[in-house]
Amino acid sequence: MSRYSDLRESIGRGSWLPRPDRRTLLIGGGAAVGLAVAWAVWPRAPGLAINAAPGEQILGPYLKIGMDGRVTVLVPQLEMGQGSFTLIAQVVADELGADWRTVAVEPAPLSGIYANDLLLEEDAQMAMPRRLVPEAVSAMGGWRRTMLAADARAMLTGGSTVLRQYEQPAREAAAVARALLQMAAADRWDVSWDECDAADGFVTNRNRKLRFGDLAEAAALLDPPEWPPLRAPGTGALFGESPPRLDLPSKIDGSFSFAGDIRLHDMAYAAIRQGPIGDTRVKRYDRKAPRAVMGYLGAVRHERWIAAVATNSWAAQRALNAMNPRFTTDGQRGDSAVADRRLKAAFAEYDGSRLVDEGSVSDAFAGRPVLTAEFLVAPALHGTMETRTATAAWEDGRVQLWVASQAPGVCRAMVARALGIGEGDVVLFQMPAGGSFDAAFEHDVAVQAAIISRAMKRPIQLVWSRTEDIMRDLPRAPARARLSATLSSGTTIDGWHAAIATPSSRHEWHGRLDGLSPQHAMEEAAGKADAAAINGARPPYLIPNVAIDHLPVNTAIPSGQWRANADSYTAFFTEAFVDELARAAGTDPFGFRIAMLGEQPELARCLQRASEIGGWSGGEAGSGQGLACLSMRGSHIALMAVARPGASGLVVERIVAAADVGRVLNPAIVRQQIESGIVFGLAAAVGATTRYRRGLANARTLRDIGLPNLGQMPAITVELLPSNRAPGGFEEIGVPGVAPAIANALFTVTGQRLRRLPLSVKPIP
Repeated sequence: MSRYSDLRESIGRGSWLPRPDRRTLLIGGGAAVGLAVAWAVWPRAPGLAINAAPGEQILGPYLKIGMDGRVTVLVPQLEMGQGSFTLIAQVVADELGADWRTVAVEPAPLSGIYANDLLLEEDAQMAMPRRLVPEAVSAMGGWRRTMLAADARAMLTGGSTVLRQYEQPAREAAAVARALLQMAAADRWDVSWDECDAADGFVTNRNRKLRFGDLAEAAALLDPPEWPPLRAPGTGALFGESPPRLDLPSKIDGSFSFAGDIRLHDMAYAAIRQGPIGDTRVKRYDRKAPRAVMGYLGAVRHERWIAAVATNSWAAQRALNAMNPRFTTDGQRGDSAVADRRLKAAFAEYDGSRLVDEGSVSDAFAGRPVLTAEFLVAPALHGTMETRTATAAWEDGRVQLWVASQAPGVCRAMVARALGIGEGDVVLFQMPAGGSFDAAFEHDVAVQAAIISRAMKRPIQLVWSRTEDIMRDLPRAPARARLSATLSSGTTIDGWHAAIATPSSRHEWHGRLDGLSPQHAMEEAAGKADAAAINGARPPYLIPNVAIDHLPVNTAIPSGQWRANADSYTAFFTEAFVDELARAAGTDPFGFRIAMLGEQPELARCLQRASEIGGWSGGEAGSGQGLACLSMRGSHIALMAVARPGASGLVVERIVAAADVGRVLNPAIVRQQIESGIVFGLAAAVGATTRYRRGLANARTLRDIGLPNLGQMPAITVELLPSNRAPGGFEEIGVPGVAPAIANALFTVTGQRLRRLPLSVKPIP
């Protein structure tokens, strides 16, 4: 059993480890070196391999200060376009009082010190029915125990946790560093250190000031105060500002390196083919034909895939095509027709688990009219700009690996297991991702590159073709839902029942993290209740009687993690059905929602503001206006869409969003993420899918999956509502509300309820 499994079991048992305190500091120094400090978790960071530049001293896991005054922030989150490099650096710079022009970032090394305990806690609550979660997990400080028990495999990026998880430890690290710098300056000036301050890269006292770099050596020799003070949240000079993103200049000039940009001496290039979805193995291939391809170096055959290696990527792909590999599949191949039948059959068999049970739905439904609607969503592909890529170099029983991973510790462990070597013999360089949307939780490409490099005895770069990326993508799971509700005499919802048939995708993910193949992880997860599969299905409204059932379905198509995951379809079910209920009650959909948000003032405020900005006219016939709202990961959002059928199909003219995401550190990045989420949600509303037949995806290119083009982009307006709450997640919240808002808007024009994703309307003749 893997360490990750042990960790999850310890969560369930409520195991306890001592909580660290502020005395546990990693500090130190020496002559002619800089200062690196951090408020560290217990135990001390063994083998923390942070690279030291000249003039730097590595002493802790989060922060380095060089003698030249440069502040280097170690970022434990994969940069995949969400701005983690800038956000965490901005937290540190603000608390420290650094000059933004002197701030740099580095990916943090693999270590359990950076464990994403918040994601682990939330995962523990969703991997099983919430009502079965032990009290120890939900108790205050329970997440801290998780972090202390974790190793590098718990260093995870996901769940909109960049600030929710890492703001506090980054601030504490910076507060310790600031206190030490102030103490060093105070010794020179013969004043009390708490009479000093730090701003713009200087420690100041009245009209005196000293550069951070000039104080680093002396500060490293001091003992920090017992309780280094933190600045009041939101009071730093950079808070609420949008300084230039640290990753943008290099992205603009092309110097920002991804895994596919790595170039090594004597490096070769590989192309790969893996066959149909299912329990598939290589049957045969043509060994002679690829020899005619100039630059062809050889083939590497694995039980489940075949790779061609050449001196350039084009030759590798041509050689692979010449091989004409054939595969054999045992048992069922992934097939959309089979998946559709199984999702539908789940309601006839109704072998599921009730994961939400509030009040008495049966009493609420007894003797009263019950409205029912069924919804269906297709699998959703990731469609990242960068296909999966890894560069590997095997030498003397060790492998170096350049790859983008949302779980780098798990990636390292999988590569070590596949090669039969120790994890210490796998050196992983965390590269940024050209988009991920949770696709970088999968590590097949890293394992394959390492195996090919060892077989060829030279560095190898493996880049999946776009076709391979689509064919072997693990999509967001398909789902089918049956929703029923009854209205009270006051035109509000009195009873609500949702039954959702969908795979147990979170259990599948756990299985893959434990080293199972996608096929075997899917088979292991079959029939298991999964709270993550129905996450977001409990409406945000005040409804006295609510029941939500999960009907686990083995669709024969392995499913993966995806941006917003289950919320992306449960919000569609909920908000489209609420709109239907409002019409049935003869009420304005806006007023119908507001009347049930008395206990959700933040969400009500978002809904009110979105309707004001968008010019809500009551959702009258022909208006083309639709609403949707939801809460997710500690944040709230409401959207208004303006849409209509056009000559070539669906036309979305405008989307307005009002969001409350708590304190906003960097408004530009938050808006960018919500806007990108809206675009991502629009893509999933109109496409981003494929049908599967006999284990093969029908789509081969991005053009085949129905993504909207630039000319089809609506005008997007995002307003961030002021708030003093702790930061919520904003990286995914823009996604789920788009599809229901558009569907509700189209109803006002066509009179037709669209209950399938992707949405489809008949073009205007």
